[in-house]
Amino acid sequence: MVARLSYPAARRGDVVENLFGLSVADPYRWLEDGHDGSVRDWTSAQDRLFHAYRARWPEARSWASLVDEVSSFGVSEPPTARGPVRFLAEQRREDEQRRLLVVDADGSRRVLVDPAKIDPSGHTGLYAWWPSREGERVAVQLEVAEQPGSDIIVLDARTGETVDGPLPRARNTSLAWLPGGEAFYYVSRVPAEQLAPGDTRLHRRVRWHRIGTPWEADTVVFGDEDAPDHYYGLTVSADGRSLAITAMAGPAAPNHVYVAELIDPRAPRFVRVVDGRTTRARVLPRFLANGDLLLVTDYQAPCGRICVTDRHDTYPAAWRTLVPEDPEAPLDECVVLDDPALARPVLLVARARHGISTVTPYDLADGRPLGRLPLPGAGVVSSLRTNLPHGRQAWFGYCDLTTPPVIYRYDAADGTLERETGAAISGHAPRIHSRGVRYRASDGTEIPLFLFTPEEEPPGPRPTLLYGYGSFGMPMRPWFFPLAAAWVSAGGTFAVACVRGGGEAGEHWHEAGRGPRKHRSISDFNDAAAWLVETGRTTPARLASYGVSGGGLLVTAAATQRPDLYAAVVAAGPLCDMVRYERFGLGHTWTEEFGTASHPEQLRWLLRYSPYHNITPGTPYPAFLLAGAVTDLQTGEAHVSKMCAALQHATSSDRPILMRREPGTAHAASPASKERALTADILAFAGKHTGLSPGGPASRRTAVTPNGRGPRRLRRVARGRRRSG
Repeated sequence: MVARLSYPAARRGDVVENLFGLSVADPYRWLEDGHDGSVRDWTSAQDRLFHAYRARWPEARSWASLVDEVSSFGVSEPPTARGPVRFLAEQRREDEQRRLLVVDADGSRRVLVDPAKIDPSGHTGLYAWWPSREGERVAVQLEVAEQPGSDIIVLDARTGETVDGPLPRARNTSLAWLPGGEAFYYVSRVPAEQLAPGDTRLHRRVRWHRIGTPWEADTVVFGDEDAPDHYYGLTVSADGRSLAITAMAGPAAPNHVYVAELIDPRAPRFVRVVDGRTTRARVLPRFLANGDLLLVTDYQAPCGRICVTDRHDTYPAAWRTLVPEDPEAPLDECVVLDDPALARPVLLVARARHGISTVTPYDLADGRPLGRLPLPGAGVVSSLRTNLPHGRQAWFGYCDLTTPPVIYRYDAADGTLERETGAAISGHAPRIHSRGVRYRASDGTEIPLFLFTPEEEPPGPRPTLLYGYGSFGMPMRPWFFPLAAAWVSAGGTFAVACVRGGGEAGEHWHEAGRGPRKHRSISDFNDAAAWLVETGRTTPARLASYGVSGGGLLVTAAATQRPDLYAAVVAAGPLCDMVRYERFGLGHTWTEEFGTASHPEQLRWLLRYSPYHNITPGTPYPAFLLAGAVTDLQTGEAHVSKMCAALQHATSSDRPILMRREPGTAHAASPASKERALTADILAFAGKHTGLSPGGPASRRTAVTPNGRGPRRLRRVARGRRRSG
């Protein structure tokens, strides 16, 4: 029997709060202060423990090599077309971060922004870019890991010279150019010196900026103190005469829509055309060339529909449904192609039926379907884009579990669909069998589950890695996922549970697992684990779970409720202390999703499943790997520290409880080498505790093939992937 690890000592404090008559203990409250010397000493000791334990993983290098083989490089998302040029991001095999390229009308490429030249350490990344309508200028946002500031600079797209900026405090912004490229609207936060001490709320404002003027002169056109944590989205009409703003209290909350005529762009007068408190739905507006509004909404349509309305008559009763809801295929996104050269304007719509994407063009005038685009396999379509202000072509990305993103171009003039560019992997694509199944949850609801196995699946229980998310209405899809490809290449099974709280079956699926019903997400996940065991696909000794961010909450909560189901648990950037999550990172913007501890009833919801508060001393817990950035600006790093200390104190098992901290990274984006290193560590940890070896016989049976990218593989997968909390 392996001796239980000797963990760094963590004193248990005596903090017990009386919250609405409930005694809530918080023995590791002191770990929240990352600047305290005793906290730094304790986390440093945890770092040493992890590195010493990792040094004993005999197959760490083999896992790292396998991850390198299946990691992708190249162009992974569609271009942004403006005027005669296109802007696209590329990450070469040797790059830590993406570069921004410009493709001129003659097809020649040139590098506009290379973060490696700005910061050779690799910690500065290209976050977002917004070209002007004419393609002559581009607003660029770079972000530095662990730093809260995020500036916008404006570049001349022909020379790369900086023509404006920096505009500060624009993290998580939206930006919309006015025609002519001389001004734009953007979202930025109120300067810290204007806030009360200790106020960590977002306090975003929509501002108008003219090129060449200092940011201090930017006019605030929208936003006030009554909405301190609102998210804003901006859309300017093709003629530049109208501005629409969406305003929501959280990343997946119902939203208002405001519209203003831009008689004076510096002083638009807004009219609320959609009241989110009335609709309790999400409504995304687009301006049509004839002046009407196109509304993409889940109002009275949980799987989404597309409506048209006069912008002056926007009550829901006046909305005319253009593309109706398909209850079996949630709506993902759409784009309007209305170039004057087209015989008729086209609406291109992407849906997901049982997790598999379809793309259908519709007549924009009457909503008549015009056929369906032939996709290369049973995968996922994302990021529909077209030229602005009017386009005839659309670009989108396609991927599946073994196909890294490929970029396709659709031409509405002749109906052609062509592959344009895409990413590649360093080695060869593995042979993976994909299928979707359904299992029954404890309340009788059927839950979708994706299973990915070696093509020549060996009999008997296999080491299995179960993945999930279950928050903010974000759906799980068969995306290209190097971690999954590496796991299956080694002979394991990778399973994705589409638990309630996600968006796999539309907004009603999200509603069924949020707020007072969040516990369903967790029970759904445990039911998936139990189903995998009961059907003989794995055993508790061979089953590991893995989740990131909201998925980290899912897997830690599931394991504290059913520790007997798992051999190992990996949680990256998780939420664990649900009583105080609002005090860390962006947690105060997620109360629409989870609830708030400041309300007695909602506190009870949170305490029901909060992982940190449901740890029981003397329980033989699975092995835990709690991974996170040293500074996490989204979820906050205290979740990892407090959960680790509580588990180390409580567990009666000899299986390790480890904390893996990474400096110089962010919540969900890191330099490429650090992302690969984290992936390899996750695989080595999960493999060690489930018995999966990257060099074993099963791995050789599922070896990658030289022709892995050819048509045969596309036919095989034909029978069978956003960034939030």
